[in-house]
Amino acid sequence: MSTKAASTLNPGVRRREAWAWAMYDFANSGYTTVVITAIFNAYFVATVAGNTAWATLAWSSALAVSYALIILTAPAIGAYADLKAAKKPLLAVTTIGCIAGTAALALVGPGDLWLAIVLIIVSNYFFGTGENLIAAFLPELARGRALGRLSGLGWGLGYVGGLLTLGACLAYVTHAQTLGQPPSAFVPVTMLITAGLFALAALPTFVWLRERATPLQSLETGISAAYARVRETLRHARRYPDLFRFLVCIVFYQAGVQAVIALAAVYAQQAMGFDTRSSIELILVVNVTAALGAVVFGHYQDRLGHRRAIALTLWGWLATVVLAWFATTPGLFWVAANLAGLCLGASQSAGRALVGFLSPATHRAEFFGLWGLAVKLSSILGPITYGLAVWLTAGAHRPAMLTLGLFFVLGLVILSKVDVRRGRRTAIKNSLDRLARNAAVEYNSTLT
Repeated sequence: MSTKAASTLNPGVRRREAWAWAMYDFANSGYTTVVITAIFNAYFVATVAGNTAWATLAWSSALAVSYALIILTAPAIGAYADLKAAKKPLLAVTTIGCIAGTAALALVGPGDLWLAIVLIIVSNYFFGTGENLIAAFLPELARGRALGRLSGLGWGLGYVGGLLTLGACLAYVTHAQTLGQPPSAFVPVTMLITAGLFALAALPTFVWLRERATPLQSLETGISAAYARVRETLRHARRYPDLFRFLVCIVFYQAGVQAVIALAAVYAQQAMGFDTRSSIELILVVNVTAALGAVVFGHYQDRLGHRRAIALTLWGWLATVVLAWFATTPGLFWVAANLAGLCLGASQSAGRALVGFLSPATHRAEFFGLWGLAVKLSSILGPITYGLAVWLTAGAHRPAMLTLGLFFVLGLVILSKVDVRRGRRTAIKNSLDRLARNAAVEYNSTLT
């Protein structure tokens, strides 16, 4: 191992283990890309639910249930993982659950609505819970100053993994369409491809990633304490009004973002007349654009200023919504989709960075937990709103697309009330106060 690599990892952590951790992002990204964003969502609406007016609402409701279950159970599962030193066994359970649920989606055909809903809830629940578990390994692997670097490696590999899985599916779909097969014949095979690549790519994680934690207190006490910590963190956040406002802002603007992620291919097929192959090609290119947006925008974010940078991405999202609503030709829709890709990578990167900037160093993990909670809430709010709009307009997707613009407008309004400099001063002051109190306690204990 090089000296530079060794200096960024904790003692006893080898570079191979850090790579194995990052490979999990590579492995599981195929699920969200293929099942949630590019292929199965459109198949669910058009084929499974038969293009009924409530089909999009059924899809978004299934996702909402899975996210609600993740929110409700995350504290207990996290407490169990910590107290029993069981992150890796639980990660294995969630991985097998997501892979099995994805493979079982191959059994879903026209009219199999409830089977599809149950399998989406199950597979997405295991996916989201697994995301939480793999993230919990990060502080064990990297030193504080290198957490972002290792996290970024996983993020980048995730884009690569999603593109690889989607590319493999595109190759099969192209072949199947040349043979004249309908979606009911080739979409189930893409579910098997996705499940198989997930299983294969996740193997390094389970071979080389180590469980370093040691068992702690009793389970019952730990789970109660976990839910109590969530309540305490929510109360604690109110001492940081600018950070709290920004977390509320995230709930609204990410609602629009999450709706786009979950329904992009649905809109492309229902409103623009794309077929499965065209939708996959679109999502492939947008993923590349999103990766470029995250890298390039992240480079200039500090120069622009955090609030201005996020405001710029929200204006970009508004432009995306208007262009998508206005588009009647594939060319203009491709422009809107790639603008969405740029804004997707940029807004996610910028939002996470501002949460870290406004968080006190002594409570950063707590507030990143609230950031995750805000994103999960938005994953319920956005797709449900879109699904309801489609249902209430008898299956019209264009008006539903415009409703997403309201989330970005609300985000801009709330963001205008966030004073980044004041929030940063509050975070630093409270961190220093806490450190001073801890030092005083330690000093007094030496006297006694």
